Amino acid sequence: MIIHNRNLRNILKILIPFVLIPAAAVAGVLLFDEQKHLLISLSVAVFSLLLFTAGFEKKATGTGRLILVAVMTALSVLGRFIPFFKPITALTVITAMYLGSEAGFLVGSLSALISNFYFGQGPWTPFQMLAWGLIGWFAGLFAGSLKKSRPLLLIYGVISGIIFSLIMDIWTVLWYASGFEAQLYIASVISAIPHTILYAVSNFVFLFLLADPFGKKLKRVKIKYGI
Repeated sequence: MIIHNRNLRNILKILIPFVLIPAAAVAGVLLFDEQKHLLISLSVAVFSLLLFTAGFEKKATGTGRLILVAVMTALSVLGRFIPFFKPITALTVITAMYLGSEAGFLVGSLSALISNFYFGQGPWTPFQMLAWGLIGWFAGLFAGSLKKSRPLLLIYGVISGIIFSLIMDIWTVLWYASGFEAQLYIASVISAIPHTILYAVSNFVFLFLLADPFGKKLKRVKIKYGI
């Protein structure tokens, strides 16, 4: 599906990641029972695909990007099987840098959904999809600066680890208290500090190792196939 209206595409690029998907994630915790969590996750996946389609005008270009997104998603899913350190954030960021915000959001979102069929689906899945998706979206937004500066890219990786943890702490509070409580959120953030540090260090390491080789390959493929 190609969305031809440019104004509609621009609206969807903001509405989906910052309104519709967060609303779906929160509603999944507060308004629906746990038996419907997979339905919420699938709705987030549909929104992510719609966001992706809003990012291209020509079918051929979009098809090429989708193939690359599928490959990067598969690598991210496999990466979650690595104990402790996981490259999913790094691969999401790299995808966004070279294929755009919408592609980055889709890789982050689908990687969480697909890998959780093994690691376990639940009301936390939409929040993981949102967290990794937003990390990819902003990486695409700042792609020019991230590609020019290795230190800035590594800093973004560290910040991404913190952001991921902060978003997941929102889910923790909503699930535990059936609503948001600031004090409980602060306590959750503090208790999650060891995990947050692990996320941040993991992102730093994998971006340091993978950014150049994966970036060069994606850039070459884009030039070769006119993506």
